[in-house]
Formats: sequence, structure tokens, C-alpha cells
Amino acid sequence: MKQQRPWLLGLLLAAFSLSWVVSPVLAADNPTRPHRLLVLTDIENEPDDTQSLVRLLLYSNVVDLQGLVATTSVHLKTRVAPGSIRSVIHAYGQVRDNLLKHEPGFPTADALLAMVKSGPAVYGMQAVGPGRESEGSEWIIKLLEQDDDRPLWVTAWGGPNTLAQALDKLRRTRSEAEFKRLLAKLRVYTISDQDDSGPWMRKTFPDLFYIVSPGGYGAATWTGIMHVEPGFENATLRNRWLAENIQQGHGPMGALYPDVAYGMEGDTPSWLALIPNGLSVPERPEWGGWGGRYELYVPKLEDMDPKGFTGGVPVDPETRPIWTNAVDELTPPVAGEFGRTLRAGDKTVKSFRATVWRWRDDFQNDFAARLDWTIRPYAEANHPPVPVLVHPAAFTVKSGERFHLDAHDSTDPDGDNLSFWWFHYPEAGTYRGKIAIEGSDNIKRVPVVAPKVEKPETAHFILRLTDKGSPALTRYQRVIVTIVPE
Repeated sequence: MKQQRPWLLGLLLAAFSLSWVVSPVLAADNPTRPHRLLVLTDIENEPDDTQSLVRLLLYSNVVDLQGLVATTSVHLKTRVAPGSIRSVIHAYGQVRDNLLKHEPGFPTADALLAMVKSGPAVYGMQAVGPGRESEGSEWIIKLLEQDDDRPLWVTAWGGPNTLAQALDKLRRTRSEAEFKRLLAKLRVYTISDQDDSGPWMRKTFPDLFYIVSPGGYGAATWTGIMHVEPGFENATLRNRWLAENIQQGHGPMGALYPDVAYGMEGDTPSWLALIPNGLSVPERPEWGGWGGRYELYVPKLEDMDPKGFTGGVPVDPETRPIWTNAVDELTPPVAGEFGRTLRAGDKTVKSFRATVWRWRDDFQNDFAARLDWTIRPYAEANHPPVPVLVHPAAFTVKSGERFHLDAHDSTDPDGDNLSFWWFHYPEAGTYRGKIAIEGSDNIKRVPVVAPKVEKPETAHFILRLTDKGSPALTRYQRVIVTIVPE
């Protein structure tokens, strides 16, 4: 049984904060300034919105939730279901006091209930235009006009027409300069296009920050959360795992988590990057993280699965660059029964889905641990480790120079033993060749030799730090090394 040591937890939190002082390049992941988030959800279309909402509320102390708006979609065209959002919040209210035993900052259920709004009970662009305001669209405008310099993330789990109406009204009723200022505060991630207002926004507002996999769902990065990759374990996708670790014996929140119908939590990747885990930097989608990795370009129509399933939403050519599918080549390590605890695997996958599922076991275990927090005292639950670099998170070396990556001051609030794994993430940087870790890659301090370059290049190295608690929890440190010619 773990022993609660509040003084140690405070010391570790202080060390965690200090690590950000020497990591200015990663300041967007600073846990002291949680990201603002408004969710548009076609909850009751199918069970996965409820699944995603259960998970999201368990992270409401590290993500600044500011709106939960019930919307329509191509799959739910004529009604909205704010009552279903409230039902999940009521269950959250029953466990909030226990959550606060583990981490501070969880909002009250009343505060969450106050941000539940409704969008219009009509489909797509029928909701956009003069006189078509809803309490959801007005709420978005209110949040954008607040005196807060943080971006407002809007994630659409269904149709985004409530956001489209807010933008349409703003461009008609504000000065051009003011509208541009407000538009620049928006960060949008839509789960494909579930009505015709998403393509309209991308065409009408070419400067709008927009992450989406347009077209057929079969060509969507978000499917990586539920994708069963042949030849790999996929254990945390299994219905049995969900029953044992999420649904049963985990209090009222777990009891509300419905069985999978069409796919597990297809909406969750839209906000996973907002969790401050040391890996994700939401302002840099091309760097990758729990929510996937995305690059800025105009996708080809033929790559968008235009004849695949969309629920009937037309698939048209994109008119400007968007943040969309990126491909990772991944060879996951495998556990060693003897000797080195991790060794090189022999199975390689190259796909856009891999940008999500490569982290899946980590974020599934993290979710399971937070459900433990809803019912267990501090001493009987697991808490994430604290990776601490002994050098800056960004530095420069010359071609051929030998340098070290070192996190030997990393700790765990529960006193758990820690496993280290360092790896180069080629797709995240400009240097796309593979850079090997010399010797063993599963120790605290590892040597690396900078490759030869003809011009300055960046290379991203990731520390994956995992404790041996139950469930095992992981946090990361990203190190960005700029390599310059000799």
C-alpha cells in the first residue's frame, strides 16, 4: 500500500514547475496555465460522446473547461441533448470530493452545469445567418470576447454549426480589425466533417486555425484511438479491459461509461493534446502527442477517402492549407523477459493512425488511474511520475558532437520504481533521418552523437518515464536539439 506524503508531493510539484523554467520552447504545455476548451457534442447520436465526456471531466482540473454545448450532426439532425451532458456532470459531482484528495483544481459540478448550453436543433448551414443565434453560439462569442489572452480551443465531436453561426455574426457585427483579433484566438479541431458548416468555415475564414481529417472516416487520424493494429496486442481496446478498468467497480463515473457500439471514444483525440503530460504542445500539431500528429498542407482529394463513409456530408476539394493527417513510422519496443527490460521490436507500422495509437496504452492507463481517484484514498491509488531534466529542454550541438540526455533527477510521488525509455522522434523535427541512442536506451542518462548536417536541423528526443504502480502511469519530456554544421 502506498503511503501518503504531502510534503514530498509538494516538493515534487515544485521540481516539476522548475523544469518548465528551463524549457521555454515548451511553454505552451505549461500546466500552470491550462488550455481553455469549449466542446460541441452531438451527445446521444451514439455512445462514444458520453464515453469521451466521462474521460474529459476527470481532467477538468488540468483543462480549463468553459463550455459544453449540445449540438446536432449529420447523424442527429433535428434534436440536441443537453440533459445527457448534465447527467454525466451529476455523476462527477458525486466523486469530486474524492478527486480533490489526489490533485487540486477540480471545478464544482455547479460550475460545470452553468456552462452547459444548447446549439440549434437543425442541421448544418440551416443554423447560420442573421437571426439564427442560439445560446451556444452566443456563449462562444462571450468567451472569445473575454479579457483572456489564452486561445480558445473549440472541439467539435459532431457538427460545428454553432461555431459557424458565432463566426458569421461576429464578421457582420464587429469591425474588420476586431473580427481578425477574435478569429486569431480560435483553435478548432473537428472530428471529420459531420455537417456542411465545417467546409464552409475553412473556405470562408482562410486564417482560421483548423485541425481536421476531411472526407471519409476511414482516412481520419482520430480513428487511431480505436484502431486494432494487426500483429500488436491492442489490450487496452478490449471490451474486457474496459469492463475491468473503467466500467465496473469504479464508481458512478465508470458506471456511466457505455459499451462500445461503433468505436471507442472517437471524439477524445480532439482534446487529448490539451493534457499537460510533458509531450503535447497543442500550438505545434506537427510535433505530435496523445491526440495525434498533424501537418499543415492542402490534402489531395483522392487521399481523403472521398467515397468512404461520411454520413452523407459531401467531400469537396480543400481550398487552403489545414492541419491534417501526418504519417509516423513506428517500431514499438517489446518487453524483455530477461536482461534489458525493453528491446528493439521487429514489427514496423507506417500510418497516420499510428500518431495516436502509439500512445494509447499510456493514455488508457492514465484514464483508468483517474477513475481510481474517484473512489480510492490517495494512499491506495497511483499518481504519475515527475520527469526532471538536468539540462535545458532545448539546446544546440554541432555535427559529430557527442552529447547526453539526462533525467536522473526524475521522481515519483508514490515512491514507485521508474522505467526510462529515450527515443528519437524523426517526424517531429526537421531532421528526418534516424538518430540512434548509443548503448541502452532505457537508462537515466544516454549518449547521442549528432549526425552530419548541411544546414541547421532540429531533432526531437522523447523521454518516456513510466512508474511500476498499478495501473502503470507515464509522463514525458521532449528535448529539442538543434544540430548545426561543423
